[in-house]
Amino acid sequence: MSTPPELATSRRPIVRQVTLVVAAIVVLLVLGRLGGRYVPDFVARIQSFGALGPIIYVLGYMVAMVAGIPASLLTLAAGAIFGLWWGTLWALLGATLGASAAFLVARYVARGKVEKRVASEPRFAAIDRAIAADGRRIVFLLRLSPAVPFTLLNYLLGVTRVRFADFLLGSVGMLPATVLYVYSGKVAGDVATATGGAGPAHGAGYYTVIAVGLIATVAVTILVTRIARRTLREAVGDDGTTHTAVNAEAPVSR
Repeated sequence: MSTPPELATSRRPIVRQVTLVVAAIVVLLVLGRLGGRYVPDFVARIQSFGALGPIIYVLGYMVAMVAGIPASLLTLAAGAIFGLWWGTLWALLGATLGASAAFLVARYVARGKVEKRVASEPRFAAIDRAIAADGRRIVFLLRLSPAVPFTLLNYLLGVTRVRFADFLLGSVGMLPATVLYVYSGKVAGDVATATGGAGPAHGAGYYTVIAVGLIATVAVTILVTRIARRTLREAVGDDGTTHTAVNAEAPVSR
């Protein structure tokens, strides 16, 4: 039985996200196997900056967001450098500040150029109308869904009618994906260090727990993403129409 085209299309962003995580882990494991003794040295060097380490990371994340560099790579790095909890905190802070900077650049500096690029996209117009009515909820759903790349979405939202406060509050939707990438980065860093001989040896039980945890994290992220995409389609519509009552003349919030 063949898969319906629309279902196959809806799965592509999820498959792309999972593939990126797996590919990044494989690369880190290979690097760890070839030179794993350098991984703890690198982490120790970053941590030797003390309080400046996270600050440098967050500032670098902000610059990367404005420059359009994929956020996933930086988020993976946070897990390898800072661990799960602190890595999640610093990655969220960097992503929030960087997304805000890109949003404000699109709204006040490069608005004309961004508007020209999206003017011919009917779905963008539908999203804009939905955002005018329920900005916080739509931004939250867009953050949960990987349909639009994170760095691009910041600029797109900057030329919509969403209020900046709703943009910030709705951006909490990036938490599940952030935890997934940070956890993946931590796992890859730990395993790379161990396989490279720079860390303590671990038995099969250790790697089993890691694998189960990673699979569970990916599964939860996929489930949340599917729910978000379905809800977003109901709000915006598959045909470019908006199912949410909106005020079409609502001005762009400054």
